Amino acid sequence: MRFEWFVARRYLRSPNRPAVLRLVTAFSVLGVTAGVATLVIALAMNTGFRETLQDRLLGVTAHISLTRPGSGGLHDYEELATKLSKIPGVRSVTPAVYQTVLMTFGGESRGVVAKGIDPAREEAADEALRKLASGKLDFQLDADGIDALLVGKQLAEEWKLSPGDYVSLTSPQGRLTPFGLLPRTRRFRVAGVFDSGFYDYDANWCFVKMDAAQALAGASDVVNVLEFRLQNPEAAPVIAHEIEQRAGPSFAAATWMEQQGALFRALRLEKLVTAIFIGLITLVAGLNILVVLSMTVTDRAKDIAVLRSMGSTSRQLRNIFLWQGFTIGAAAT
Repeated sequence: MRFEWFVARRYLRSPNRPAVLRLVTAFSVLGVTAGVATLVIALAMNTGFRETLQDRLLGVTAHISLTRPGSGGLHDYEELATKLSKIPGVRSVTPAVYQTVLMTFGGESRGVVAKGIDPAREEAADEALRKLASGKLDFQLDADGIDALLVGKQLAEEWKLSPGDYVSLTSPQGRLTPFGLLPRTRRFRVAGVFDSGFYDYDANWCFVKMDAAQALAGASDVVNVLEFRLQNPEAAPVIAHEIEQRAGPSFAAATWMEQQGALFRALRLEKLVTAIFIGLITLVAGLNILVVLSMTVTDRAKDIAVLRSMGSTSRQLRNIFLWQGFTIGAAAT
């Protein structure tokens, strides 16, 4: 092997090589270098984006959501939360009430998701409540007995909302009156503006106190989901199975991987497509190395004849040019 490597190195360093061959070799090295560098940078950026997105998403959403389909909600949620919080790997359990409502302010109306929370518990679990762009986390009633809420930064900018403004929330869960079924409407004071970093949350979500959300939904002391935060979010499938086993057959636990599956599948597909296309570009650049080797074989025909007459085998001659190709590829990468 020393003989083949010695000859290959001499060919690469030879000052007598044709100028065209030196130029093609240089372009081959630059092409492979650019292709490999682009591939590494693109994959690193894609991986970094995915990890950052995942970290932010897990900071503002539940790792596991426990519901009871077809039951009208969870009535014994405090007892259930206490029991399930003892499962190894569970960091916190928080009850929540979700409902889609109509928010009205200054003649503008839009549908938003109102999340009823226990502020003390939710602040420790949900990063969105700790990322306030303005105002403060204060859900106390004002002097007129009006409840407070938090709105997203995007919604606040679109409607020019600021702490101290008042909005109305209308629930489709109506109440029966002598005049028929009327929707429930309550006024709320904007206590603060949160900035989760996600457009969908910042534009379409608001937080209210649990009792206010229950009153708006017409359901007393009932929640529709228990949200779990885990010490290791990647263990969600295993812990979700354990939660279902302990909660009972009528409960369903959904992991963040299932709820956000479409998003992360799209990111994985994007990474795969990026790797394939840039890999093909690198492959085309690498084919230039074959051109260099072909030109070198033609240029060194006399040397090959001399080496053959001196007893060199076909395998040794082949290895000389393979080493030359490997060296060019290694220098490029």
